[in-house]
Amino acid sequence: MSALTLSGLIAASAERLTQAGVAFGHGTQSAFDEAVWLVLWRLGLPLDTDLDEVDDQAKYTVSPEQQADCAALIDERISTRKPAAYLTQEAWLQGVSFYIDERAIVPRSLIAEVLADGTIDAWLNEQTKQVLDLCTGNGSLAVLAALAWPEVQVTGADISDDALAVAKINVARHELHERVTLVHSDGLSALPGPFDLILCNPPYVCQASMDALPAEYRAEPEMALAGGTDGMDFVRQLFKDASSRMSENAVLVLEIGNEIEHFLTAFPELEVTWLDTSAGDDQVLLITKEALLTL
Repeated sequence: MSALTLSGLIAASAERLTQAGVAFGHGTQSAFDEAVWLVLWRLGLPLDTDLDEVDDQAKYTVSPEQQADCAALIDERISTRKPAAYLTQEAWLQGVSFYIDERAIVPRSLIAEVLADGTIDAWLNEQTKQVLDLCTGNGSLAVLAALAWPEVQVTGADISDDALAVAKINVARHELHERVTLVHSDGLSALPGPFDLILCNPPYVCQASMDALPAEYRAEPEMALAGGTDGMDFVRQLFKDASSRMSENAVLVLEIGNEIEHFLTAFPELEVTWLDTSAGDDQVLLITKEALLTL
């Protein structure tokens, strides 16, 4: 096995991923980006490494031993169909690093974008002190909310004790144990509130979509994805319970992914505000307490 440049190894790895037909969507959207992530991680290089700059260093080549290590990782990605984040036990959301393993869904919520860019700040005020991240998973949105608003207290809640164990790691990792509290709760059942802001990336994938999911998504906990026949089972109960847990001017920010048709069919009269994200303006919405009281 001859020496390769870093870019050459990444290109070869991307070709292998392409030929194997692996699916993306857990932090990357292409074979090349996934190959960059896995190769740099395996070589112990920063994920923001400038590939052109490294290749310009004539002395920098990837040894046969390093190539073999990277090939083994690519083999594992192909054979197991596990998302790369599970193999590296790290995921990034809005530039923030999180620990992740198979006990929780890989963090990728679009709600992270509206936290980071200030989209929802107009609906908040100086009285916004209590924030709930419902279906917190690995705790990423709870952590991002605490980082975005240093004056708030955040509750991260989930029905899965396994997910909460992962979230605990991330709360400790970001030294937020004094401001982020983790609670086991089936929906809002163990959460009396009142909350000034509720964030929720619930299980919303409809049954037809669940049946068609690639293996990479089936590697994740099913309860974090499956939302029943039309994907709206959890959302229906949430809308019934939420207003009683919300303060007077509270709002709920909800992600529904690609299920807008099912959402509009289930709640045709509900007044909502759709929020712009990198995936479009039909996947994340904001609802006031006043609107929820009309249901």
